[in-house]
Amino acid sequence: MQQNINILQVNGLSKYFGGLAAVSNCTLNIKKGSITGIIGPNGSGKTTLFNLIAGNLKPNQGKVLFNNDDITGVPAYELFSKGILRTFQIAHEFTNLTVLENLMMVPGNQTGEKLMNVLISSKIIKSEEEEIKNKALEVAEFLKLKHLSNELAGNLSGGQKKLLELGRTMMVDANLVLLDEVGAGVNRALLKDLGTAILRLNKERGYTFCMIEHDMDFISRMCDPVIVMSEGSVLFEGTSDEVKKNEKVIDSYLGRGNK
Repeated sequence: MQQNINILQVNGLSKYFGGLAAVSNCTLNIKKGSITGIIGPNGSGKTTLFNLIAGNLKPNQGKVLFNNDDITGVPAYELFSKGILRTFQIAHEFTNLTVLENLMMVPGNQTGEKLMNVLISSKIIKSEEEEIKNKALEVAEFLKLKHLSNELAGNLSGGQKKLLELGRTMMVDANLVLLDEVGAGVNRALLKDLGTAILRLNKERGYTFCMIEHDMDFISRMCDPVIVMSEGSVLFEGTSDEVKKNEKVIDSYLGRGNK
């Protein structure tokens, strides 16, 4: 992994809602090939920062660079084509589609999306759909969801829905995946499976991850470095051990019982 290269640079980013600064002059870097954790108290600006990076919000000031290209304010659908994907604290599945159909929906610019192609390119569409289906089955197997391939996504448990969201990022060439509280509402067994899948994607396929998380045990297992946010900006950055020992972090977030 080329972890000395910045895949993402956030420079002086600020976002105001009325007179309130949700993100304030925030500067940080995400290294290519890393799994970077972002922690901090509620209201510290973590999710707003993700929304700014992912194109769901436009900043009042500052820049976001992806592979040195300025993507500040670029909408999410355009960032998707660049390989920047995000998941949400509450999973966003198509409840009335099966697990397999949810995965097959992801790849963009499918030939069958255009009516004219349906009429004149049926063989191409069939071949393309078979290829996408095979990839979806491989993803489901990778995530231990293959036995649920024909189950409606709305019937999945919270943890299985999080696995499905991760699977959707595997259906395209993801370069940077933003995980918003991937562990929220997930039981310990499925959280272990989620963690293992993320580590494998990082090590075996070179995915870069940045995750917001409150579970320090999970962060310690997964992330290096860990970035601590407070009042909309970066308070501290270091390893999970350094974070746990830092006086400023203890006072603002962890509390003395975690020292």
